[in-house]
Formats: sequence, structure tokens, C-alpha cells
Amino acid sequence: MLAATLTEFGSPLTVHEVPDPEPGGGEVLVQVLATCVLPYTAEVFSGARHYPLEPPVVPGVGGVGRIVRIGPDATKLRVGDLVWCDATVRARDDALTPDIAMQGWSSRGEGGAQLARYLHDGSFAELMRVPTENVYPLPAEADPVQWAALSIYAVPYGGLLAGALAAGETVLISGATGNFGSSAVAVALAMGAGHVVTPGRNRAVLDLLATRFGARVTPVELTGDEATDRSAMTAAAPTPIDLVLDLLPPHAPASAARAAAMTVREQGRVILMGGIGMLGGPDLPLPYPWLMRNSITLRGQWLAPRTANPVLIRLASSHLLDLALDRPTLFPLPQVNEAITHAATHPTPYTRTILTPTRPESTEWHTTAANSDKSPR
Repeated sequence: MLAATLTEFGSPLTVHEVPDPEPGGGEVLVQVLATCVLPYTAEVFSGARHYPLEPPVVPGVGGVGRIVRIGPDATKLRVGDLVWCDATVRARDDALTPDIAMQGWSSRGEGGAQLARYLHDGSFAELMRVPTENVYPLPAEADPVQWAALSIYAVPYGGLLAGALAAGETVLISGATGNFGSSAVAVALAMGAGHVVTPGRNRAVLDLLATRFGARVTPVELTGDEATDRSAMTAAAPTPIDLVLDLLPPHAPASAARAAAMTVREQGRVILMGGIGMLGGPDLPLPYPWLMRNSITLRGQWLAPRTANPVLIRLASSHLLDLALDRPTLFPLPQVNEAITHAATHPTPYTRTILTPTRPESTEWHTTAANSDKSPR
């Protein structure tokens, strides 16, 4: 099969023929049709983000494909099924605190690293070996290109579930102008949020969010002054803020995360999913008396539980979460390095860079006059 391999940090990926993966017990083999290239992929492959990938590795964070082979423990999956592959792999020998790895991307601790060494390669290849429990059937009519974005939407969905977002509540998305943050806005509204406050410093993106979602979204343009921004965010909410979800990237200042977190109401919830402190710099200090006297629930959340995935698929199937609003740009596997550059330079909301290791038969292609990107008609 053809695959893209990261041979060492700081080097371009190499596209070459490698042996087909051989699935073991409890695994399936999937032909990869579409996978998202995340906006910060270049930072991972350069080594700037210090991810615990072990080159040589075929990277990639899940995707959409068709099952080629199933194991004896699969009772409902069938060869030919269109499926979404969740990259979040959990060890099977500890139900309470399982080690976690993101197949082809990252891991947590030594146990997670051990898991990542076994399920080493990700979706930047024509074929991918995936644990049976990480494969989720999609509607037969689903467009693999559009549905590949589930890998992005699943992240904030995990955070909103961890925060127990209820219908009608007001939620503030810290980092709303980013790729994951803007996806969180769409998911929160799909879950029935009454109102979403979207702070950020990019006026054009704030206007885009307001235009797309209407009166249920209130943008707040930030100044960088913590006290001023906290007051503006609080005043923008039509009702007290029930839940704050932080998705700020590693380069954001801790003061921005603190300003957003401290807008939450008494007995409110704050969920941390961003990258503050990951690359050094100040951590996130929150006042002990404020947390205690206001009965604030503060929780970190990494990714989403397995039970979230079928419900997320239902949200998309019902068009409560409308994947058709995304703007994908497609790249075939030999153009993987161009795709990585495109993702880094096009991080705006609902802009998806999609790698297509295997070309879907149902997709029509054309080359735009402006560049060599390929897009579905």
C-alpha cells in the first residue's frame, strides 16, 4: 500500500510503498477514504509541540473509510461498511483508568506510549489497522470528505459532555475563533445550548460566527486586558454563564483562559481542554477562594469517551450538526506535504484540509484555476 511516513522530526513526510498492515485479534482493516489534516500538524511534525510520536511513523488522526477485513469478534460490522475510525485508543486491561493513545498522533504516559507502539500507524495511508471498538458505522449516503471532520468535532463534544451541558443553558467557548473552538460553537448549538458567547480577537471570524448562527451567538472582541475582557464577556451573556469550555491553543496567554473561566456563574462548570502551559510559560492560576466560595466545578478533559461517538454521529445524521457547512479542500496522498502547509495557512473556522489516501468512487473531482487543490463539485 501507499503511505506517508514521518521519518524524523523536522523533515517532510515521505510517500512510498509499505507492506499492508495485518490486523490481529480484536482489530479490523480499513481502506482510508478521507482524513483531516489538523491546522497544527506542521508544529507536531517539526517537533515544536513535543508530541511523543516515535518515528518512523505513519501519522494521521482517524478518518472515514470502508472495512476491508474484520476479526472473529466483530458481530455487527461487515466488509464494505462505511465507517468512521476514532483515533482515541484505550487499553483493554484496566476499565477504571485505562491508558490512552491517539493512534498515529500522541499518547499519555508510559502505558499510553506502549499502546502507541503497538497501534503505531495512523490514517495517512491507503489502509489502516484499527481496534474493532474504534470503528463506527456511518449512514450509507454519508460523504467521506464531509464526515472526516468528525475527528475535529469529537474533541469539543467530549468537553461539552464533561461539562454536562443542558438544553437552554448559556455556554462560553474560550478560543471560539480557532478550528476546535468554532467547532465547539456548532456542537453546543446542536446539543441545544440556549446561547453561546464567542470571545476572540479576530473580528472577521467573530462576524462569521454571528452570521452563520444568528441570535443564539454573541461575539465579544477581546482587548487583551484581563479585567476589561472579563467584564465584556459577562455582560454579553443574556443569562448567567452556566459553562465555560476552554480550547485556547498553547501559545495563548494564561490570563486569557483565566478571564474566560472566571465569567462562570456561582455553581457553574469550567472544562479545560486547551493547551495552556504545554509549551512552557505561565500555568493557569485560579483563585482558591473564588473556586471554593462560588462552588465552582473545575475539570480537565482529554478527548471524548467511546459512548459519545454514536451520539455525535446521530447529531450529524439528523443535521442538528450540519457537516455540509464545512469547506473542505482535498489533497491526494502524494501531496501530503502540500496538505500540511495548506492546513497551517488556512486555520479558519469550518475550513477543513482533507487528505484522500484512496479516492472515493462516488466523488467527482476538478482542479481549481487558482491552485492545484482538489475539491468536490
